[in-house]
Amino acid sequence: MLWIKALHIVFIAAWFAGLFYLPRIFVNLAQVSADSVAERDRLLLMAGKLLRFTTLLAVPALVFGLWLWLGYGIGRGAGNGWMHAKLTVVLLVLGYHHACGVLLRKFRRGENRRSHVWFRWFNELPVLLLLAAVVLVVVKPF
Repeated sequence: MLWIKALHIVFIAAWFAGLFYLPRIFVNLAQVSADSVAERDRLLLMAGKLLRFTTLLAVPALVFGLWLWLGYGIGRGAGNGWMHAKLTVVLLVLGYHHACGVLLRKFRRGENRRSHVWFRWFNELPVLLLLAAVVLVVVKPF
């Protein structure tokens, strides 16, 4: 079980690294001037590769998490309300990941209407989600 926990933590950290950096690329994309095609194309290429890589990292993170939950019974039974809250956070992270894909498609089509300031705030969400998940798992407040 400790190997599964370790692998889960490693893939979660790697997944979140991608979720921390991808919106920073969006900040830069939102600031690129219309006549700077090469810079825009380079940032779109970087964002696309990072999103694909981040998605590949999310899969084993989720698989190992499910393995811990279903296979070892972690967080099941009475007094494990923290797990329900953590699973809600996981769903929010998946939604955030999906939203990043939607935003990237909008950038590719030239349909982005959001400012770099909006993306700077958007970039803070995964930090809060990670904080919530870690507190729920370590502290188990309920």
